[in-house]
Amino acid sequence: MWRKEDASPQTSPEVSQPSAVKPGPSSTPPVSTKAAACISQGIKIKGEVAGTEDLFVDGVVDGKISLANSALTVGPNGTVKAEITAREIVLRGIAEGKFTAEERIQIWNSARVEGDLKAQRISIEDGAELRGKVEAGKAAAKSSAAEPEARTKKTEHKATEFTGKDAGKTPGAATAGAD
Repeated sequence: MWRKEDASPQTSPEVSQPSAVKPGPSSTPPVSTKAAACISQGIKIKGEVAGTEDLFVDGVVDGKISLANSALTVGPNGTVKAEITAREIVLRGIAEGKFTAEERIQIWNSARVEGDLKAQRISIEDGAELRGKVEAGKAAAKSSAAEPEARTKKTEHKATEFTGKDAGKTPGAATAGAD
């Protein structure tokens, strides 16, 4: 039988910053202090989202997303209609707008994308739907509106499906600008 006298007072555990741990056979790696933020299913945001950490969107976002030196992932249940700027963009759901990544844009086979894509590297899985303008390569990542368009690689995709067989490279994936 439980008695009040036997119960010890409950205290909240202290949260401490992980210290540097030297890798070894018995040590576990430190926990990342930079976990991804999440906009889950059932959440709708209309407006501007800005931040410095990775973001996972499985809900609905309509507006502008700016992530300095961070990654954006649109989950399989996510719907995004926005102008997106990030270090890396991974599209698995429905996305419409202008997408600019410093490093790469990855389009999974479950994605339906419509808009303008601009990144150093762009990969498109077999079965993904893409409609819009694509700029890939080092020149695309560094180009600005003032630079001549002849310096960037441009490809117009009007079909609703772009497959790895069409790219002539790796089966199951198409990659542009992977210098």
